Amino acid sequence: MTIALWRRLLAEFTGTALLVTAVVGSGIMATTLSPDDVGLQLLENSVATAFALGVLILIFGPVSGAHLNPVVSAADWFLGRRAGTGLTGRDLAGYSAAQTLGAIAGSVLANLMFDLAAVDLAGRDRAAGHLWLGEVVATAGLILLIFALARSGRAPVAPAAVGAYIGAAYWFTSSTSFANPAVTIGRAFTDTFAGIAPASVPGFVLAQLIGLAVGIGLVAALYPDAGRAADQVVVPATRTSRGS
Repeated sequence: MTIALWRRLLAEFTGTALLVTAVVGSGIMATTLSPDDVGLQLLENSVATAFALGVLILIFGPVSGAHLNPVVSAADWFLGRRAGTGLTGRDLAGYSAAQTLGAIAGSVLANLMFDLAAVDLAGRDRAAGHLWLGEVVATAGLILLIFALARSGRAPVAPAAVGAYIGAAYWFTSSTSFANPAVTIGRAFTDTFAGIAPASVPGFVLAQLIGLAVGIGLVAALYPDAGRAADQVVVPATRTSRGS
């Protein structure tokens, strides 16, 4: 069975929207419930995000692979292009657009659920070299994890593993691990705990792209034939050809 591209794009849009809703909504709830404890706010936000990400991969993985992230889709295209696996260039463009639009929609939905303005551009400045380094580390680690799982035949554990990694990276990276250009753009549309000022977005996205390159380099060095498993990223989707 081959899944039509429009269905896969819908899955990527909806999955990314719900991911950002979880990130932003849990951040709003955390500041409401624990207004004087930033550490507890981050714990609440990270746990909710990690659990939500695992669940969303389970829901949307069989349809689109549940990339929910343009750098994951880009790595899938790049590593799979020689082996004739993974995303096509057309798929990559569609996935990236759907993920970015979904992320913006997710912020709007979270804002509305908590009775805030639908769009309220963030004022939280996150422009600093140590934060960008954190994004390089977070993104490279995510790419390495996903492709290591696919290459070693352990893609079925991706929901738990990817959720655990992102939950942990909230705490061990200086940037709290955005590791996702679409999510970064989406989070600029909410002036809440999870927000990022629009002026800080380009630096984060550039750092994520550098992390993508580092991650691909590590995958290529450690798993030279990883491209053969590109159809297993993040979770195997039900499709049989790159032209679907």
